[in-house]
Amino acid sequence: MHSKRGRVIRYSEAFKHQVIKEVEEGHRSIDQVRRAYGIGHCSIQHWMKRMGKLASLPIVIRVEKPEEKDQIKELQRQIRELKESLADTQVRCLIAESRFEVVCEEQGLDPEEVKKKLKAKRSSKQ
Repeated sequence: MHSKRGRVIRYSEAFKHQVIKEVEEGHRSIDQVRRAYGIGHCSIQHWMKRMGKLASLPIVIRVEKPEEKDQIKELQRQIRELKESLADTQVRCLIAESRFEVVCEEQGLDPEEVKKKLKAKRSSKQ
């Protein structure tokens, strides 16, 4: 632990435990303690790794079984396939709508009027 002037600052074990306790009990965040006492961020994290509870550290550990990892890969593959399938369906839908409009034009029909009649016909059948 070096100060701004190059001096080494040594903290007592009791002080280190007090700092860790303040963070672990939620009284202050690591950053708040660091600023209040003028301690380096890395020093506090080092003390916590060495003397504190691991739960207080901002670390996420994921433990998974091999089959879970395979399941995640399979789900990602399925998502990719579904996205591709959706894109294909959207393209087919646009093509079908364009064909519909061309046929309506060739027949001298208003596409919106034809759509309304088709909707009304479907509603009456249900």
